[in-house]
Amino acid sequence: MVKYDRLWVTMKKKHMTQYCLIKYYGVSAGQIGRLKHNKYVSTHTLEMLCSILDCSVEEIMEIIPEKVEPIIPLRY
Repeated sequence: MVKYDRLWVTMKKKHMTQYCLIKYYGVSAGQIGRLKHNKYVSTHTLEMLCSILDCSVEEIMEIIPEKVEPIIPLRY
């Protein structure tokens, strides 16, 4: 699972608002909504946010591994 909780912390540290991202940097309100709900966003969007906020991707998102079961049981 990908979580974008770190984005909001980084934005606060950098004194960046959602309004500013939309109004002055052209980030769509839809993309902001997707980030709020931890939905898929493109790598282009992540790269753009890193550039705007002058930060690394680790300061925007984190990946929380989910256990994935194989479709066909493995036999050893």
